[in-house]
Amino acid sequence: MGPFKSSVFILILHLLEGALSNSLIQLNNNGYEGIVVAIDPNVPEDETLIQQIKDMVTQASLYLLEATGKRFYFKNVAILIPETWKTKADYADVLVAESTPPGNDEPYTEQMGNCGEKGERIHLTPDFIAGKKLAEYGPQGRAFVHEWAHLRWGVFDEYNNDEKFYLSNGRIQAVRCSAGITGTNVVKKCQGGSCYTKRCTFNKVTGLYEKGCEFVLQSRQTEKASIMFAQHVDSIVEFCTEQNHNKEAPNKQNQKCNLRSTWEVIRDSEDFKKTTPMTTQPPNPTFSLLQIGQRIVCLVLDKSGSMATGNRLNRLNQAGQLFLLQTVELGSWVGMVTFDSAAHVQNELIQINSGSDRDTLAKRLPAAASGGTSICSGLRSAFTVIRKKYPTDGSEIVLLTDGEDNTISGCFNEVKQSGAIIHTVALGPSAAQELEELSKMTGGLQTYASDQVQNNGLIDAFGALSSGNGAVSQRSIQLESKGLTLQNSQWMNGTVIVDSTVGKDTLFLITWTMQPPQILLWDPSGQKQGGFVVDKNTKMAYLQIPGIAKVGTWKYSLQASSQTLTLTVTSRASNATLPPITVTSKTNKDTSKFPSPLVVYANIRQGASPILRASVTALIESVNGKTVTLELLDNGAGADATKDDGVYSRYFTTYDTNGRYSVKVRALGGVNAARRRVIPQQSGALYIPGWIENDEIQWNPPRPEINKDDVQHKQVCFSRTSSGGSFVASDVPNAPIPDLFPPGQITDLKAEIHGGSLINLTWTAPGDDYDHGTAHKYIIRISTSILDLRDKFNESLQVNTTALIPKEANSEEVFLFKPENITFENGTDLFIAIQAVDKVDLKSEISNIARVSLFIPPQTPPETPSPDETSAPCPNIHINSTIPGIHILKIMWKWIGELQLSIA
Repeated sequence: MGPFKSSVFILILHLLEGALSNSLIQLNNNGYEGIVVAIDPNVPEDETLIQQIKDMVTQASLYLLEATGKRFYFKNVAILIPETWKTKADYADVLVAESTPPGNDEPYTEQMGNCGEKGERIHLTPDFIAGKKLAEYGPQGRAFVHEWAHLRWGVFDEYNNDEKFYLSNGRIQAVRCSAGITGTNVVKKCQGGSCYTKRCTFNKVTGLYEKGCEFVLQSRQTEKASIMFAQHVDSIVEFCTEQNHNKEAPNKQNQKCNLRSTWEVIRDSEDFKKTTPMTTQPPNPTFSLLQIGQRIVCLVLDKSGSMATGNRLNRLNQAGQLFLLQTVELGSWVGMVTFDSAAHVQNELIQINSGSDRDTLAKRLPAAASGGTSICSGLRSAFTVIRKKYPTDGSEIVLLTDGEDNTISGCFNEVKQSGAIIHTVALGPSAAQELEELSKMTGGLQTYASDQVQNNGLIDAFGALSSGNGAVSQRSIQLESKGLTLQNSQWMNGTVIVDSTVGKDTLFLITWTMQPPQILLWDPSGQKQGGFVVDKNTKMAYLQIPGIAKVGTWKYSLQASSQTLTLTVTSRASNATLPPITVTSKTNKDTSKFPSPLVVYANIRQGASPILRASVTALIESVNGKTVTLELLDNGAGADATKDDGVYSRYFTTYDTNGRYSVKVRALGGVNAARRRVIPQQSGALYIPGWIENDEIQWNPPRPEINKDDVQHKQVCFSRTSSGGSFVASDVPNAPIPDLFPPGQITDLKAEIHGGSLINLTWTAPGDDYDHGTAHKYIIRISTSILDLRDKFNESLQVNTTALIPKEANSEEVFLFKPENITFENGTDLFIAIQAVDKVDLKSEISNIARVSLFIPPQTPPETPSPDETSAPCPNIHINSTIPGIHILKIMWKWIGELQLSIA
């Protein structure tokens, strides 16, 4: 590697593919610990990058301390270095990777949730960290604090690249926070290789500035806020508060957070509630340099007497064989422990280098069940097995149990001290309630499998245990998972799509509960496939397709009587240089207290490119065995934060009992699915178009264009299934369950003036219960005061909506009305909000507030400068006062040369 390698220790660290929510960040005495910065293997090896990351975080720590009133700082950070630059850590809090597309070095944060909800991960590029983008984004440490606020506290940006200006009381204002930040409105024009700067002209129809107009900031400012607008400005050292927050600005912070300032959102966070301002200066952050080692996994499997009921032990063998024969990657070290009242070492750690190694372990799966349940005995034995070859720190334990054990908390301290990651599989309705605590305290995945064999839950749970740190080409990807109970020689027929991004190591696995079924399988050319390996003892058969499986639709037919069959298909990437299409799924929380809704997410990507317009459904199974099917949407409404970003979301409200629920996602791509070539606009630091220094405008290169319509319309056909883990519900009342769920908040309300005096509203319909069903009615109110509308909604003027009948959830709503009983004249700003009401009179939260500004163009058009004036270079623009509040009826363009402008 480089000279810094001597200070690196090898970390045997492996988490699950897609387990983005398993961040281990903790707040300890005002300091953030457990932050992981991972370097993507595609970044060229550069030892200076390590020091640059350290410098950035150190600067950010001081800035964060000042910005939060001495409440927070960065205490320790781990920098994760791929051992061979061919691995990638998907669970990191901060990822350093080459820009996508090339040249786009914008720091950004993935935010799947809504206001106040933690983000997923910060993305930075090597050039940004190296300080090569100072002019465009400002000091790296300041930008890192901007991104940290997205990641940790769920606040949003206070600028708007799509709508940089708005009308307020007939005056053009720049979108910014606070409103006291100064600058001027200019546009850069280029013709024939030469460029010049001129004042922005306004559109006679909209009253706003022409396209390309920029609000260029003065380099010297006095305002202290806000970090979520322009953290690069020297004077800005605070977040906007309720006192200086610009509530009228049409930015995402106002839209998502109900006009609340960023500091109000931060103040409501759990982090804030746990801290008080520090009275002493904290130390600089400490750093650890880590490398990923080989994957170390020990299976800890329950073989107590209860495992003999309901075919559980046999199902464990089927799922265990899938994990050992297919899921776990080559080069991994795997051991096995079983337990009843005591622990039994089935196999010491061996390295998976061949099929024979896999077979050796598969033969050690438990064959009989008896005795009690001692989970701690199994865990302690696993620690011993691992320590014979490696430290337990960063190793993995897969713990499966179906029984209760009231002594499990007795080994919690040992688990914490071990540093091992424990993934839990709860089988059946009586599995120990403390299992989730083990996953939570160690950053592992928690899953649940019911006794409903046809749901294939146990195989799905073990199939989800693919590493997130190995090369993506080595990960096992599940293409299909389904089951069916058949009677009287019925057939289970279906198809599986093998797309061009997968096909290596493709495995078809069939299980049954009684007798071997008839199995028929055809490849896309119609050739019948034979050679299934049949294991009558375990009641399963599998076929490994040699080489790369043919691309296209594979057909299968399975025939049986009076038994349940399941089919599972897995594969790997067809090519190490072609990223496979992946689906990662999760819920927004691991526990849900009725009547709080839960959100299910599915993130579909090919590399960094989102997959759009796929058909995505979530199957949610309760401990009662009831399964609810949810269609997940990428429409930017309801539970979905951003439209067309490849993240599909939906609220879940159909609780039927307390206890565990499993989540499984199916995604299908067909004629409508498409791949987006670039990542859509994310939450991130403002790109600086230029700045004013000594009355001179210094321009940066144009911001790399992100074309929102840059979608490859070539159809993307694929099939995937993904485990979303499990969650635990509480406080669910006995049936009949009362209707306590209101309609969802409308988050995409838009308003436009139509025909001079009419207002046209559009929004996505909520449902009777959040985004399900149909609301009963809408209440629309208007006001000329944005705060009155928010804070006194019920007292604001109501619009007649007698003719407005709500449509089914997720439909597009359109409503046209004429404001009455309110003065609506030239220069008037009108604010509009909607509340949905369901059939039992439960009301939604008030929608985002839309605005219209009535602009009547002057009868006499403004004087047009001569061609010489418009084309003349304008290197110097002198400004006395630069608050962009130009009254649109007083703009005059008859000055030439150096324009002296005073803005009131």
